[in-house]
Amino acid sequence: MDSAEFHAAVYHVVRQIPYQRVTSYGHIAKLIGMPSYSRHVGQALKFLSHDVEPPVPWQRVISSAGTISSRGPGTDDAQRQRDALEAEGVEVVVGRTGELRVDLATWGWFPASGTIDIGLPLASTGVSGATDGDGAGV
Repeated sequence: MDSAEFHAAVYHVVRQIPYQRVTSYGHIAKLIGMPSYSRHVGQALKFLSHDVEPPVPWQRVISSAGTISSRGPGTDDAQRQRDALEAEGVEVVVGRTGELRVDLATWGWFPASGTIDIGLPLASTGVSGATDGDGAGV
């Protein structure tokens, strides 16, 4: 799977996350057949254009611990994600150390691998030889 296919698969799967549900970067990676590529899922969502059609509900993807990633100092993306989730009715709480947290037992969406359409032919999903176009890996 090359980088363009990887990004397309991520966006295709994220579009299937139901309203008022969240899943993790790692689970998206697992669903598209690339279980060790959770950080790459985050990168794919980071590079997502805000005006893409149909929309990709990026706000529904959080860490496997149920936290919203901070994205570094000087950004308001974590607050934007919180606002978007709360607008859907998802409860976001502030944890003991100030992190924004969603209860995955209540709001989580974790379908089994192989049960979700990833938008690619089966031959394109192999992990062997996956690169980002420069030979460095996805």
